[in-house]
Amino acid sequence: MSKVYAVADRYVEDFARLHPVAATHAGIGGYDDRMTDFSPEGEEARNELAVRTMAALRAAPIESERDRIARDSMIDELTVQTDHHAAGGHQHDLNVIWSPFQSIRLVFDLMPRATERDWRAIATRMNLVESALAGYLETLKSGLASGRTAAQRQARECASQAAIWSGGREAVSYFQGILDEYRRSSVRSRSLELELARGVKSANTAYDEAGRYLAHEYLPRATSRDAVGRDRYALRARAFCGMEIDLEDTYEWGWNEVRRIGREMEQTAGRILPGKSLTEVKEFLNTDPARLVDGVDRFRGWMQELVDRTTAELDGVHFDIPDRVKKIEAMIAPPGGALAMYYTGPSEDFSRPGRMWWPVDGKTRFPLWEEITTVYHEGVPGHHFQVGYTVHLADRLSRFQRMLGGTSGHSEGWALYSERLMAELGYLENPDYYLGMLAAQALRSVRVVVDIGMHLELAIPRDSDFHPGERWTPELGYQFAVEKSHAPPRFLRSEVDRYLGWPGQAISYKVGERVWMAARASARSRHGASFDLKRFHTRALELGPMGLAQLEREVSRI
Repeated sequence: MSKVYAVADRYVEDFARLHPVAATHAGIGGYDDRMTDFSPEGEEARNELAVRTMAALRAAPIESERDRIARDSMIDELTVQTDHHAAGGHQHDLNVIWSPFQSIRLVFDLMPRATERDWRAIATRMNLVESALAGYLETLKSGLASGRTAAQRQARECASQAAIWSGGREAVSYFQGILDEYRRSSVRSRSLELELARGVKSANTAYDEAGRYLAHEYLPRATSRDAVGRDRYALRARAFCGMEIDLEDTYEWGWNEVRRIGREMEQTAGRILPGKSLTEVKEFLNTDPARLVDGVDRFRGWMQELVDRTTAELDGVHFDIPDRVKKIEAMIAPPGGALAMYYTGPSEDFSRPGRMWWPVDGKTRFPLWEEITTVYHEGVPGHHFQVGYTVHLADRLSRFQRMLGGTSGHSEGWALYSERLMAELGYLENPDYYLGMLAAQALRSVRVVVDIGMHLELAIPRDSDFHPGERWTPELGYQFAVEKSHAPPRFLRSEVDRYLGWPGQAISYKVGERVWMAARASARSRHGASFDLKRFHTRALELGPMGLAQLEREVSRI
């Protein structure tokens, strides 16, 4: 093992010890019965680890190109982490989709449940929820003391999530659901059941009290301002994309994409119902019984069948998919979280498969025209193939690259690129499904416009057909999303809350896709008639996850 890879390996173990919740999310074994210290002291310990590791990486000799790539990507990501810490970002890290408030709960979704040992780890960790939330609230309180707070919108919605998870707004709390699942399992232990029951009571109380704190003590002192401003936005956009972003240029490009995709949607709608408007075509697609799946269980089964079939058809033809990467599970997400679909990767040993999660929000009927492309995005050839293939490459990539590395721009860009790729490969010849892909593209383009526009409070172009010349506000962001993205209004309410609490992440999809498309075009131009798409994908993914700026540099070499 090279010195660089040894430093990376040591960091993974040290980080997992300091952040067991992230270790479980990443699929690193051995830490499932522990809980992360989210207190100011815990945050400082992880920051000090990052600083020490960067020094060790800079001192390590470079023995190969793999070393150089692994070192550069790791230093880039650790630099972003330490910059975020120095700016006090951890002190106001509260949002509706991905902050410690959610990860403490979500980690239980990822824990195995096959053996008594698995269940004991769950019980032990559940009894530590109280201390984890207490430490996290101490960090938020330190932010209040230093004038760094999340927005009231985020505090209010997180308090609402707590009420759902603790059972205040559901017949059964999230944690009680875990106990009920244990009672249906084949494991039988009275002492374990009692430990789980204590954990349920403790975790319910902890989330209930945390939600009350957010609603009654934190929210009145939180900022009423949703926009984070240029400096903070630029820092977070660099973190999510792994490159410096020209925000005004990207904002203008986002507008152009919204317009371009809107025109193509109108044309595609005419292929489905000639002479009808896009609105009429959408209504038809959303209500035609032949284009729907009824029932949550049937819908989950439909997703599973689609991703399994797609994997089998792509393998050996357009991609070489290792056997252990072929398993993926379609899951229905627990209630209470944001309404966007998401993916969780496999464990390091693949004992936990990759999973794609669908929030159904009470729905029982599922129009398929938009779902096809989302399965490709979350499953194969999107997130599951890219993430699973990365985990598989133990003989090529450092452990950091495989388990902790990467940026949203790289992964979400690949997944959005995969949607378009499936159209190019002939999988969206049905105009219903092609329209669904365009609708997904429209939503991601809207994200670029409203995310940058709302946080920088930019002016809407004067030649726009939407509130020309006005300054962006959250309400205008929501109205624009409803008008231009074609997604359901309730979902878009959740989306706008997400953008406002997670600045810079929403643009990473289209920005990342743009870099992936440009990288492919450049490779095609360099290689001419000898260009092979399958080979390009393989070599690009074998570089490992990284920021978009590094991706541009590295792909130019293949």
